[in-house]
Amino acid sequence: MTPTQFKVMQGVRSGQLNKQIAYDLGIAEKTVKAHMTALMRKLNVRNRTQVAIAAQSILAQ
Repeated sequence: MTPTQFKVMQGVRSGQLNKQIAYDLGIAEKTVKAHMTALMRKLNVRNRTQVAIAAQSILAQ
């Protein structure tokens, strides 16, 4: 997982929208969506909620 993907995952975990995550990271919303797609593949999940749940367990370690 790249550092940016990790930051996107943290944003999703905290309930931010893609637009808010993009603003915070200084990247385009489209780039956030690309990172979300990559995260879903890496975490083997199908939606944003599942990413947030996976992030909770990953970040709790």
